[in-house]
Amino acid sequence: MKAIAVRPGEPQSAHLRDIDAPRVDSIDQGRGVLVKVLKVGVDATDREINDALYGDAPPGDDYLVLGHECFGRVVEVGPSVRRVKPGDYVTATVRRPGGSIYDLIGTNDMTSEEVYYERGINLLHGFLTEYFVDDEEFIVRVPEQMKHLHVLMEPMSCAAKAVQQAYDAQQRMRVWRPQRAFVMGAGQIGLLTTLALKLRGLEVFTVARSEPPTLNAQIVAGLEAHYVSTRRTPMEQLVDDVGRADLIVDATGSSEIAFKSMEWLGHNGALVWTSITGGAEETTIRSDSVNLQWVLGNKLLLGSVNANRGHFESGIRDLALGEMMYPGVAEKILTNPVDGLENHAEMMRLLVEEKSALKVFVNVAEDD
Repeated sequence: MKAIAVRPGEPQSAHLRDIDAPRVDSIDQGRGVLVKVLKVGVDATDREINDALYGDAPPGDDYLVLGHECFGRVVEVGPSVRRVKPGDYVTATVRRPGGSIYDLIGTNDMTSEEVYYERGINLLHGFLTEYFVDDEEFIVRVPEQMKHLHVLMEPMSCAAKAVQQAYDAQQRMRVWRPQRAFVMGAGQIGLLTTLALKLRGLEVFTVARSEPPTLNAQIVAGLEAHYVSTRRTPMEQLVDDVGRADLIVDATGSSEIAFKSMEWLGHNGALVWTSITGGAEETTIRSDSVNLQWVLGNKLLLGSVNANRGHFESGIRDLALGEMMYPGVAEKILTNPVDGLENHAEMMRLLVEEKSALKVFVNVAEDD
């Protein structure tokens, strides 16, 4: 069967290749789930892997199948599978267990090991292929009524986790009722984080460089949040106008903004970093001032990467509630479809050149 893969370590190596079809009985104890891939989302992670910034092939292979944002339909299940059945729409988590205690209790997204296993990213093949098989533990059912949001399930899980991690960590405060949030970045993660925070009742300011009218700004308005263009309103002015934030989630992909966000957080606040920067950029911050403010202000910084099935399930619930509260808004994130695995060059072109693309995704197969 066909797959889109790269040769890790070799820049611009994305290519179409034939790989062996998976079998449901390849998973132990009858827990296998065979999925027909319908759509796969791609993002900056796939672009950076193709740029050879990171990513390793599975042992024994010299290639890595891309794609970590999947949506498909169950074809066959092993005899022990109970969570899904043939015909169900599903997505799949990304990270797989290592050997740490966190991996063993089902929170493999929080592994303490240096080596991590992520489908389509590191040491495990991804979903940009015709079929895949996995253990039912990592397969998450998607309601048929939400199939129009397909590849948003994985990025929504990351947004849901980032917000939940902040609330969990802030239990240190005994009472923490954030009122104002800044979301740095208006890409897919930033927009979905805006949705998650609005559903929690916060006043949300979603910050980006581009000036409206843009699709990003339209989506933010549709979520009843505030879109802020830093070309019109610098962050210092925003802070003067509305005050510092109780919660900031950085989703810019810019380490400079991630660090500068430390200056815009209020007392007892939490700053969550979700960006992964694979480059070698350096930046300067007012370190003495930040040190003073953070110690005296009891502020918290945490990193949030990936998600486990619990975050996938809560993210799906948020998307479902979002469809009731803000009907049709989240679907606008799905901007750039690519038809067929054979069009991998167009997929990569969109990731590199189309700056207005919020979500590039590949239509792998028709739904039967």
